[in-house]
Amino acid sequence: MDNFGFWSLLPPIAAIFLAIKTRQVFVSLTAGIWFGWIIISNGNIITGTFSTIQAIVDVFKDSGNTRTILFTGFIGGLIALIQSSGGVEGFVKKINLRLIKIEKEKSGRSKTIVQLFAALSGMMLFVESSISVLTVGTVFRPIFDKLKIPREKLAFIADSISAPTCILIPLNAWGAYIMGLLAAQQFSNPFQTLLHAFPFNFYPMFALLIVFIIIIFKKDFGPMKAAEERAAKEGKVLRDGAEPLLSAEITKLETKENITPSAKNMLIPLAVMVLMMPVMLIYTGWENVENISRLPFHLQVFEAIGQASGSSSVLYSVLIALTVSIVMFSIQKIFTIKESVDLILKGISGLIPMAILMILAFAIGNVCRELGTGNYTAEITKAWLSPHFVPFIIFITAAFISFSTGTSWGTFAIMIAIGIPIAQTIGADISLTIAAVLGGGVFGDHCSPISDTTIIASMASASDHIDHVKTQLPYALTAGLITAVLYLILGFIV
Repeated sequence: MDNFGFWSLLPPIAAIFLAIKTRQVFVSLTAGIWFGWIIISNGNIITGTFSTIQAIVDVFKDSGNTRTILFTGFIGGLIALIQSSGGVEGFVKKINLRLIKIEKEKSGRSKTIVQLFAALSGMMLFVESSISVLTVGTVFRPIFDKLKIPREKLAFIADSISAPTCILIPLNAWGAYIMGLLAAQQFSNPFQTLLHAFPFNFYPMFALLIVFIIIIFKKDFGPMKAAEERAAKEGKVLRDGAEPLLSAEITKLETKENITPSAKNMLIPLAVMVLMMPVMLIYTGWENVENISRLPFHLQVFEAIGQASGSSSVLYSVLIALTVSIVMFSIQKIFTIKESVDLILKGISGLIPMAILMILAFAIGNVCRELGTGNYTAEITKAWLSPHFVPFIIFITAAFISFSTGTSWGTFAIMIAIGIPIAQTIGADISLTIAAVLGGGVFGDHCSPISDTTIIASMASASDHIDHVKTQLPYALTAGLITAVLYLILGFIV
């Protein structure tokens, strides 16, 4: 039996329902996994419970899963080193000096240039979405206030730049996580699969494009236009009665005492990690290419990258960046080796919730595969669902789940496990389907008032949270609508 019939649908449905109802994604995913193993155990609660525990442990049997989880932790360690070494503060001061110079010029372009600086700074910090949002919000809030740019605009830029950049430049935990989910669906080369889906991941592209169009051409609309007019005419960066969502713990970037902050302490480690990624992709894929010595060098490189291990590459890259950071900060006498190790462990602990989410995501993907959820869904839908509509429906469904739960990562876990088998069975385009899952997850997350990045954007920019959601929503919906129409059209073409 390749599926458990109707029962195979219940675990992911239960996980979605509980996530929407309770807003507790960890509990909901665990409940879905537990429910699935009880079904596999023919209703035996005791056996199903022990099978659930074993299934979570078995996530680590897959070396790709383990590498992905380790990478996530080490990214936390790298961020902790960069922050405490004064790298972020140095970067902030360098940006602020440039912004002060722009402000003194009193040119009509000041507001545009400052907003472009904010957007580009967020894109540079693609290593992790939260650090991107926090940095943009805290760095640019004082200068935005001086130029009478509404706080809602700052929150919008910080929020709309972070996740789209992270998913489009997947040399980070996002890329490693998604490749792990693809590996769980039996893709032999998750990195290559992700690359093939990249050109169709329209939502983050349009989200970024809209940010730059709004900044450059000053074509605000909806509630954001009213906010801009308020700030311009009345000089109010917040509306009357607004309640700024500000958290000192969230926005504070701690630097070790008695050291001189320097931007190079942030830029060099990040540059090492990014530059090592293609090197490690070539390294991990080189021996997997048959008769590679017979190919021209440029083809050797492309073939090696195509056969590379994405999870190994990102793990090796962040470990090399950590090593370079430890040596660099030791030479500068910022940290001793012990202090660096302590900071790395502290940073790892900060990303434990994300690592747990990964473990549960892999586990629910595995139980859905054991139940044959995707196969059964494909069987019951292929009679009435044309493969042409699959990317469109997957995009809308992923957006709804992400909006309701406030998490794009939890959405990826559920929808990749369901959507890909459907696409494979009824003949829909796999790359379009994967892109629809990823774009839908980010779209719903952007619109959701309970999303962590949406909340952090309000905190870092000291904006009223509901005002941020209301002003950002029309832009997100515009990008989402265009994306949905494209998936509807491309479903018939590709």
